[in-house]
Amino acid sequence: MRILIIDNEKIVRELLRDMIEAIEPGKNSIGEANGVATGLQKIKSFSPDVVFLDVEMDDGTGFDLMQKIQQPTFQLIFTTAHNQYAIQAFKCSAIDYLLKPVDFTELGNALQKAATHISGNTLNKQLEVLVQQLSSKNNDKQIVLKDSEASYFVKVSEILYCEAEGSYTKFYFAADSPIVISKNLSTYEDLLNSYGFIRTHHSYLVNPSKIKMYDKTDGGTLVLISGHTVPVSHRKKDYVMTLLENR
Repeated sequence: MRILIIDNEKIVRELLRDMIEAIEPGKNSIGEANGVATGLQKIKSFSPDVVFLDVEMDDGTGFDLMQKIQQPTFQLIFTTAHNQYAIQAFKCSAIDYLLKPVDFTELGNALQKAATHISGNTLNKQLEVLVQQLSSKNNDKQIVLKDSEASYFVKVSEILYCEAEGSYTKFYFAADSPIVISKNLSTYEDLLNSYGFIRTHHSYLVNPSKIKMYDKTDGGTLVLISGHTVPVSHRKKDYVMTLLENR
């Protein structure tokens, strides 16, 4: 693969280069750039398959650079020392990222993942979701549901609930067919926690804005505005009731 490292710190570029060489000796051609302007030039001349892109650089941000590329043909991996709020945005957009200082094992996993997704890029749309997530406005934000087969761009407000199916998660919507993603429910509990989603049961995660009523019969069930029903486990009952009363 052709790999481009864009970072304003020379020591970071050299460290990433050495780590990549250690993980995949002699397999990659590696280029470097130190900012937005030089990064754009190098992308044009080098035609990378994978770009490691710093978020904060001397002449702008990684986001500034990506806004200048109309149709990226490479896999993108951000490198960042940002706070948890920014990390949540990366997760929602399903854009890969590495926290500085970069972990050797995580770098290896990122390289392996990038190698299998060089074609079929949806990067532009994912970047739109990332920028939207980083915005202070919380209206109609999207998340990207992505697995090895496809990428789905969905509005959080349109999700009714999520259901665990073994190591998979099934997303339900009022107007669209369900989507099954090959990641477990806990992954999406962490992702949707900031939107107030409620874990009502070990197998269910519910959008509180879609709850119509709480039915106390049969051990406790939530009735959604769509007519769907979702169980509430006995141990989650008090927790769910408190959240509903205070919303």
